[in-house]
Amino acid sequence: MGVYLNGTGAYSLFREDYSLTYFVDKSGILNDLVPILELKNPEENDGGKGKDPKYVCVTRPRRFGKTVIANMIASYFGKGIVSSAEFDTMQVASYDWYKKHLNTHNVIRIVLNELPDGTLTYESYIARIKKRLLMDLKMAYPEAGIENEDAVWDALTTVYEYCGGEKFIFVLDEWDYIYHQDFAAEAERESYTKFLSNLLKDKPYVEMAYMTGILPIAKYSSGSELNMFFEYTMASKAKYSEYFGFTDAEVDDLYQRYLKVQENPGLSREDLAYWYDGYQTFSGIRLYNPRSVVGALGDNQTGSYWTSSGPYDEIYYYVKADIGEIRDEITEMIAGGSVPANVQEYASTSMELNTRDEVYSAMVVYGFLTCANGCVSIPNKELMDKFTDMVKQKSDFGYMHRLAAESARMLKATLAGDTLREREHI
Repeated sequence: MGVYLNGTGAYSLFREDYSLTYFVDKSGILNDLVPILELKNPEENDGGKGKDPKYVCVTRPRRFGKTVIANMIASYFGKGIVSSAEFDTMQVASYDWYKKHLNTHNVIRIVLNELPDGTLTYESYIARIKKRLLMDLKMAYPEAGIENEDAVWDALTTVYEYCGGEKFIFVLDEWDYIYHQDFAAEAERESYTKFLSNLLKDKPYVEMAYMTGILPIAKYSSGSELNMFFEYTMASKAKYSEYFGFTDAEVDDLYQRYLKVQENPGLSREDLAYWYDGYQTFSGIRLYNPRSVVGALGDNQTGSYWTSSGPYDEIYYYVKADIGEIRDEITEMIAGGSVPANVQEYASTSMELNTRDEVYSAMVVYGFLTCANGCVSIPNKELMDKFTDMVKQKSDFGYMHRLAAESARMLKATLAGDTLREREHI
């Protein structure tokens, strides 16, 4: 057992989640992943695109359960732990292959938003990852003769060749974290992309690579570095949709649990729908923000539980810049409407959002808007309040600020062209 290789950290966190009152069983995702491990000829399943189904990248907004799922996957597959006490009670136990794969695989789990101590640079960040992984491999495979100077992919190849063809499942959480950090310049971000490529691409020791993040790989990989991955976004792919966020049926079940444990319920089922429903996947499944639902049920009251730091400031920057005259459209969405938009599979880098469609794509990726039937809109009251607060608090929004300060009724009247009512109230 090590820090990254067959560690106990993911299982410890998974057990904590499992013990919570409002835990939701998402182990059905394993029924999509296990067949990948059992493919005999994976090259026949890529549709001729050069992709390999054993490379999976799932991207979702913050707080949509990505880390919970990643910890569960590592806890199910990983050697060095015994997780049957939890999984025996879950959906995954009903599958024929359940025992075959339970705690029988080498798992390398790396949480990529963890930072080194001391001076923060890209060099210290990536050196920490390399050092820890090499340390784990040396301890687990002393007979391989791994040196401290070895590249991690050379060390893994050595283990594969000298130790009976050992393979590894990689679970990489927050894979795109580095791209959001000021300490990494553009050249260093490119170096990081190449690091992942060297670690994973066309390597015989990779049994499967499962990555999660906010922004898809295509945003960062301009060439072929990571083109082996199949990417699954909320806006463009149906697969895996039901595992990230809560479905109506799951919230129904959670609400029944809430009524049993809460002596004086302060929430109605309609409250949860009004505040937190509204996200829509490519397949048409409507989803609730899981962090917000659990927070509201635990606190016995509605409120804003979804963290919007970071990308919220970026969205404000582009709305303020009024790219493609989106201020009028944002005002329309605050009034409850929707606007047509060509939401792309990924957003351009933050300083290269040059069109309204790129801005709206970024908003969908970050979870501030939802997309359905070729239109974008604000998904629920929690997000509606954030947009309204933004234009109320920022006086440089001009007339948007004045309109939002009035009321939703006034906004609707203005958008409908009711100039008489507009003159009476402004």
